[in-house]
Amino acid sequence: MRQILIVEDETRLAAFLQKGLRKNGYLTDLAEDGEQAVEKASNKEFDLMVLDLGLPIKDGFTVLRELRSKGKKLPVIVVTARNDDQDKAKAIRCGADDYLAKPFRFQDLLSRISEHLLLVKS
Repeated sequence: MRQILIVEDETRLAAFLQKGLRKNGYLTDLAEDGEQAVEKASNKEFDLMVLDLGLPIKDGFTVLRELRSKGKKLPVIVVTARNDDQDKAKAIRCGADDYLAKPFRFQDLLSRISEHLLLVKS
């Protein structure tokens, strides 16, 4: 089973993501701030990360930079309320593989997760 790290400080959204991903056959773990995200992703193997940008302690951009500087290559899909081209470009420069603005359809997230996991497999 594929393991996904959800990095989201908004409790209701994190619970929604966990429930939906588990229902679709994924194992999940949760980090509520950027520091937890870096620690968990550094110490455990995940197949993919769903990352919010507006996090306490370390923001999503910092998380991306730190993980990429450590050589972590897991696909990262940014899911954020920031819907501007500059933030999207910055996230991609920092190492994000995809970018999805809130609000989003859960099916769109599932499609992107499947696509990125297929890319990693091949």
